[in-house]
Amino acid sequence: MVWPFSPRFRKSIARIEVTGVIAAATRKRMLEALKEIEEKRFPALLLRIDSPGGTVGDSQEIYAALKRLKDKLKIVASFGNISASGGVYIGMGANHIVANPGTITGSIGVILRGNNLERLLDKVGVSFKVIKSGPYKDILAFDRELTDPEQGILQELIDVSYGQFVKTVAEARHLSEETVRSFADGRIFTGEQALQLGVVDRLGSEEDARRWVAELAGLDPDKAECITFDEKKPLLRRLVPGGSNASTSSSTPGWAYPALAIPALNATLEWLEFERSTSGVPLWLYRP
Repeated sequence: MVWPFSPRFRKSIARIEVTGVIAAATRKRMLEALKEIEEKRFPALLLRIDSPGGTVGDSQEIYAALKRLKDKLKIVASFGNISASGGVYIGMGANHIVANPGTITGSIGVILRGNNLERLLDKVGVSFKVIKSGPYKDILAFDRELTDPEQGILQELIDVSYGQFVKTVAEARHLSEETVRSFADGRIFTGEQALQLGVVDRLGSEEDARRWVAELAGLDPDKAECITFDEKKPLLRRLVPGGSNASTSSSTPGWAYPALAIPALNATLEWLEFERSTSGVPLWLYRP
């Protein structure tokens, strides 16, 4: 595809920001943006990550796309307030990584969590009759404890996923797997500690990362334009001023919810939905 304004893009820095939990929506947005960046032939990409991680498969797909793309352009990742677990994983797809000294990073590991409501269900007199094709089809069912064989199956699954994570970090950071395993036990550490461990290349701000990627791509850091690929919003939200931050009025005349109440509520509901949808799913996620 030939873009009419491609010379502009070839002298600019593309920027993508990854915020919040990495899941299907993040993967879809990232893959679309990376494809567009490749087609427009940007010479550099600034990847800003402020995420506690997320689902395994989505993080792997984003990482794989970044890894392919860095053969065609320079990518520098900037770790923000928090870039942990899956945030670290996708950062491995960059050529170089910059972190703030106080960035919360690490949490290299895998977690799978289910809920056991057996005692609660007994108290209210609720039980389930299960017909299944095999003994493990209802593994992690919330109405009973795990059996020993089930625990062994899940532990093996987690160990395999963890091994994939360790291997990726080791290859990307030119470390031995033994070295990575010495600090990849789920602990979190600061950006300064990450530098000492070899997880990041430099300490600095997003601006430092922007200037570095410009230099790597042969651009003038003082003149190169930085074009952010934001999440595409519905047409109505883009046309209505402040549509994304509008407060919701109650039925009582002259009274409205505080402006911050709705975003905070939405964030809480989104997190609860993520918890529900990923119950029993392996996650590369930092859980404080």
